[in-house]
Amino acid sequence: MLNDTLGINAAGHLTFDGQDTAELAKEYGTPLYLMSEDRLRYNCRLYRQSMTEGFGPDSMPLFAGKSFCLTAMYPILAEEGFGADVVSGGELYTALCAGFPADRLYFHGNGKTDREIRFGVGAGIGYFVVDSPEELEAVSDLARSMGKKQKILLRLTPGIDPHTFAQVNTGRLDCQFGVPLETGEAMAFAEQALRCPGVELVGFHCHIGSQIFSWTPFRDAADRMLRFMRDLKAKTGFVTRILNLGGGFGVRYTEYDPEVDIPASIAALAEHIKARCGEWDLAMPQLRMEPGRSIVADAGLSLYTVQALKRIEGGKNYAVVDGGMSDNPRYALYQASYTVYSANRANDPADMVCTVAGRCCESGALLQEGVSLPAPKRGDLIAMCCTGAYQYSMASNYNRVGRPPVLLLSGAGNRLIAKREEYPDLVKLDL
Repeated sequence: MLNDTLGINAAGHLTFDGQDTAELAKEYGTPLYLMSEDRLRYNCRLYRQSMTEGFGPDSMPLFAGKSFCLTAMYPILAEEGFGADVVSGGELYTALCAGFPADRLYFHGNGKTDREIRFGVGAGIGYFVVDSPEELEAVSDLARSMGKKQKILLRLTPGIDPHTFAQVNTGRLDCQFGVPLETGEAMAFAEQALRCPGVELVGFHCHIGSQIFSWTPFRDAADRMLRFMRDLKAKTGFVTRILNLGGGFGVRYTEYDPEVDIPASIAALAEHIKARCGEWDLAMPQLRMEPGRSIVADAGLSLYTVQALKRIEGGKNYAVVDGGMSDNPRYALYQASYTVYSANRANDPADMVCTVAGRCCESGALLQEGVSLPAPKRGDLIAMCCTGAYQYSMASNYNRVGRPPVLLLSGAGNRLIAKREEYPDLVKLDL
């Protein structure tokens, strides 16, 4: 099994978080997203404890809401001592509707509108992570017009290649996010921020990418950010209070992926940053990191029902299921790998290699290729593992297919935290 959330019970059914997936599919239907509250909390505590031990009690992990944004997520985060980053007015609204403390919210994004800026300032959020000189002027002017002075971080691009997928590499020089360090533009950006009357510069943010299995790219990014902080202090006297190193630790989607030792990685990173601060006469800043995928990915599992098996002579076998790119577009976007099991025949020999194909009318609308399963037949259940991140949040209504429900599994009782979209839901915004 891919991880310890999975098992097989006496009925030969796959279990997730100790519960029979076939029985859950029978009760709630498919497609169905499952989320384990125990796993969510375990992952949150791993980060919180590791950062407190390594960076001190004034550090804070921030949940990357883009990975899984539902109102039910935010009370869990608040209870576990997390902050949260949001990247749109919609994510901000979701967090606020859930009662999440506004002062623990960080508003990211490279294209914030005036409406979103006013919303964030008016809501009293903790920090804007400002992405460009134009946005800096907009935040300053709008905050002043509202009689406020908004705390900000500046997003800088450190020019680090973390050797991950091009689609999730956000730290390189030529990127739409942030202002680059190596061209000298970052220094001008910081000096501009220090002159803007409607904002208070508190620190800096960087993000180098996602699915990173080593702590050393974060070390390299920290070195460049700390060097910049040293140079800015020497030039202007500004002392950085917060340094946000972003997110990106990888998760195991398949048995071929390594497993990241998060406590050891954070401990090594903390030791390195402390040494650099001592070497360069810098006060140790308050550290932030932004885990998203590594909080929710392995807390999730998706269930589908096979509708047909197509055997193409001289070609592939296709197990066609009742979901697809509308509920998980990641394979169609960049061939993301997943581990797939039979949910109702978990003990049967996996004697057929097939492509799990979705129902959407696109030839590339596949969920996974080269999957070994017991020869599927109509009515069989297929489980796709580690789907807690970027599935529900990236789901769409393509082909007017409704999004699946999300069932939160808990020892205190399972509960739906997002309902299944039915036909009336699909037309409710139509005029």
